[in-house]
Amino acid sequence: MTAVQADPVVSTPYGDVRGRYENGVAVFRGIPYAAPPFGPRRFRPPQPPEPWDGVRDTVDFGPTAPKPPYSEAFAQYLSDPSVPGDDCLNLNVWTPEPGPGARLPVLVWLHGGALTRGSSAVPVYDGHAFARDGVVFVSVNYRLGVEGYGLFPDAPANAGLRDQLAALAWVHAAIEAFGGDPGRVTLAGQSAGAISTGALLAAPQARGLVRRAVLQSGPPEVSDRDKVRRMVRRMATRLKVPATAAAFADVDRDLLLRTQAEVGRLSSPVLGGPAFGIVVDDDLVPRDPLEALTEPGAGVARDVELMLGWTSEEYRLWLVPGGLLERVERLGPVALAGAMARCHCGSEVVRGYRALHPDAGTAETVGQMVTDHLLRIPLHRLAEARPGTSYVYEFAWPSQLPQLGACHGLELGFVFDTGDTPESAKLAGEGTPTELADAMHGAWVRFTVDGDPGWRPWDATHPVQIFGKGDPYLASGPRDGDFAVWTADPTTEETAPVSEPVEGWPARTAELRSVVRRLRRSGLARRH
Repeated sequence: MTAVQADPVVSTPYGDVRGRYENGVAVFRGIPYAAPPFGPRRFRPPQPPEPWDGVRDTVDFGPTAPKPPYSEAFAQYLSDPSVPGDDCLNLNVWTPEPGPGARLPVLVWLHGGALTRGSSAVPVYDGHAFARDGVVFVSVNYRLGVEGYGLFPDAPANAGLRDQLAALAWVHAAIEAFGGDPGRVTLAGQSAGAISTGALLAAPQARGLVRRAVLQSGPPEVSDRDKVRRMVRRMATRLKVPATAAAFADVDRDLLLRTQAEVGRLSSPVLGGPAFGIVVDDDLVPRDPLEALTEPGAGVARDVELMLGWTSEEYRLWLVPGGLLERVERLGPVALAGAMARCHCGSEVVRGYRALHPDAGTAETVGQMVTDHLLRIPLHRLAEARPGTSYVYEFAWPSQLPQLGACHGLELGFVFDTGDTPESAKLAGEGTPTELADAMHGAWVRFTVDGDPGWRPWDATHPVQIFGKGDPYLASGPRDGDFAVWTADPTTEETAPVSEPVEGWPARTAELRSVVRRLRRSGLARRH
């Protein structure tokens, strides 16, 4: 007869927590790392949680940050659970060996969702497989939307990023009691989580808290302060209140969310426009993180090993839901003009893409241009220019669902080895290849454990590990030019660059403004 394993109890800086064993792994959910960010703390930097007496049960996921739901078009592909409650600055821990002394590597996960959606409770992000393979896994909730990234004259910027920093500090102070090694922390994120990871790597306050980092489908970047201000001002106009944190703090939470969703519906990765994002501030983000990480001789995070990745058809998650792919195809030259404006390039770049992919339609050309501009080029630049070690990969396996291809977010079920969950199947389809999950998840585990995912680091040959159909293989990445669209041949490792962008393409001409208006009227810019 097998003895029943007692529930694990661990001491944190603020009190003891009780989790439970699930399939041989100790799981603790909803541990507060900061106080509830409401009342007098609304729109303010995170504050430490109130200590508690006794043992706190941490079996269920804690409250998620306030956020609007996905539209019906996107909800059919993406899951985003909502847990009510004020105590939303919480995190979860999966560990194979709770208690000090194990000194296991740690992976801290920052979810994506355009800084307006997502949470650590998404089933695809279950940390069991990482703990099963010897990694202490931590996933984090942080403030979203206007609560986390609104820009006000009477409150510090980047509250959500400050939440993430507070969670990292909690990990550094507490994770040893869960079996982790605070000196072996890998910070990882996808999409907005990757953008946040890049910002934290460059943040002076985060130095010494991160040993390695993974940026999947999101580069280090900052948003234009005026763009974020416009979001806040438009919300203030609809709410009929001043554009201040004090005024917004008095607004009902649900009304604020509805207003945010209405104002943000025209934001789009394809077109741009007002949106919430990380901005340069006076302390946490003193400059553009990409510039800080790539400046010669700067030494920012030079000892932090990086793994950088993207999917081969990121844009399909932006364009397939709601029929946008077909709309872009119908727009033809208008869509191409909008893409050139979005990417700050001239028509010769379009000709280069078409020369590389003569059978591609307008939507595919626009999508790949924007994907390169937003993701591949900045990540390529980061790997190329930084002094430290970087590993680069591309996820190229296509979804089994119509039109999605190797889209944004598809890789996550393979990273977490959660492909058998219904939530993963919403994006990937049923019966995903287990050998690909073994390869993808294994690479993340190896990188977290010893900094080597299993292929050659970035060098003059630009090696990129391709995870697609069949066995993973090493190919050569872009060789020159900012707008280098490339396809890898596993036998020749050849690539084909296209022309350099044209400097000074007129981004503020009447012609461009007309194009933007036409795109919005057409529905291309509609946010779902």
